[in-house]
Amino acid sequence: MLNFDRQRFVGIMKGAIGLRSQIEQAMDEITKKQIDNVFLVGSGGTIAIKYPFEYIIKTHSSIPVYAEIAAELLVEGHKQLTDKSLVITSSLSGTTQETVDAANFCREKGATVIGIVGDATTPLAQASDYVFANAAANDTLVESFHLQLLLIVLKFLNNRGEFDNYALFADQLASVPEALAAIKEKEDARAEAFAKKYKDEKYHMLVGSGNLWGWTYLYAMCVLEEMQWIHAKSIHAAEFFHGTIELVEKDMSIILFKGEDATRPLMERVERFVTQYSDEVTIFDAKDYALDGIHPEFREFLSTVTIATVMERVSAHLEVQRNHPLTTRRYYRVVKY
Repeated sequence: MLNFDRQRFVGIMKGAIGLRSQIEQAMDEITKKQIDNVFLVGSGGTIAIKYPFEYIIKTHSSIPVYAEIAAELLVEGHKQLTDKSLVITSSLSGTTQETVDAANFCREKGATVIGIVGDATTPLAQASDYVFANAAANDTLVESFHLQLLLIVLKFLNNRGEFDNYALFADQLASVPEALAAIKEKEDARAEAFAKKYKDEKYHMLVGSGNLWGWTYLYAMCVLEEMQWIHAKSIHAAEFFHGTIELVEKDMSIILFKGEDATRPLMERVERFVTQYSDEVTIFDAKDYALDGIHPEFREFLSTVTIATVMERVSAHLEVQRNHPLTTRRYYRVVKY
């Protein structure tokens, strides 16, 4: 299979889940403090990865939650950020400057900072009170971070009495690495067909909602725009009919990411419309993929890792079909800005 090492992938996923006891111990310590709110902080892809957890906390907890772009937080501050705030941030390299600066800024306010990194010796790790490290790479970043964030956030909610089934859910996560690897293998041919068909496409609309809104934003910006230099627009399903609707044409490429949470009807409404007016609609639906060992009530939490694992296959084939390596950059970390 193109650019896929199954053993490596499964090992990285198991590494993320293997942090469970360390995460649980940390969350037990943190929830002994008075925590009045939660800040989810990141830059680019790592703020996008936080949006599903803003959604999860908003829909499962009464605690206030704020998803903040690191650079914006630094220049404008936040009146709710105090010594009673829990801040969760991440950077695979551990060197993203805005994120490191934001972590230091939050610690100066007295907040408790969690840093998720690929290497525990990096600047972000040093700027954090609690560090969770799992070596990964760009092709496994989303899944690795998401699995760790699920353990962090749902254990936190469990300690608050707002997610009683945490232990069962965390036990069942053990089956996810193999399930995701099987999904990659099953969807590889479809991913290759998509890449061949759309290798010369100049513009894509991407639509998502709920747990998958962050992924939609990430794939448009970090993969299609940054890694492939393809024009793309991410649109929330709830906002699709308030502007973007007028750009739909017969030959418009539209990619729909459908999850399994309460916002699914918003996606179904978009699907009904765009399939009438465009012949180029591609649907990636988390509901279509088997997650053996996961109870139906927990599947909504895994929509992002499921779709991310499928779309990594699309990305792998796009770089070959377009002769454009995913690592090629003109500006990002190449020139000063």
